[in-house]
Amino acid sequence: MQVIINIPGRIVEKAKKLGIDLETLALETIIRELNLDPDEEAEIRLGLAEKSLEEAKNHIRNRDPIQASEKLYKAIEECIKILSQIYKLPQYEKARAEGRWWIQLIGKAARRLSKTLREPRIEEAWAIAYDIHVWGFHEAKYDIGDIEDDIKYAEWIINYTKKKVKVKE
Repeated sequence: MQVIINIPGRIVEKAKKLGIDLETLALETIIRELNLDPDEEAEIRLGLAEKSLEEAKNHIRNRDPIQASEKLYKAIEECIKILSQIYKLPQYEKARAEGRWWIQLIGKAARRLSKTLREPRIEEAWAIAYDIHVWGFHEAKYDIGDIEDDIKYAEWIINYTKKKVKVKE
């Protein structure tokens, strides 16, 4: 089930000017306020990552590089958050305490996860995600040809994260 929330235009515009993603802010707030258990939170985030990946593929088929970039970014971002939670990184604790994930926390988490898990593809996936988030989504400078090969990074990190979630259970 999905719920649509109406937000006044003034709030939407103010958030855009400040670079705040209202969907992510709402989701982070809801997860925190519901005080979900860690397994439930990981399951929800994994579902969001998979949904974002499918939406990215649809946007690529529809030749929409801006939305495809954002959805690929979201898929990878959610996986970094899940892995940070599983491995109890300080970045996860800081995001929980502050009520949101700042982009630098995700970057630091990706770097730490790569070292801790001896898996450089985590940091590589994050670097690709950040690149397409900035140049594909915010700046709208990338076309489909620039981002379509990046699907493999999102697919890889989702599969990697699924394995780590199963190991934890």
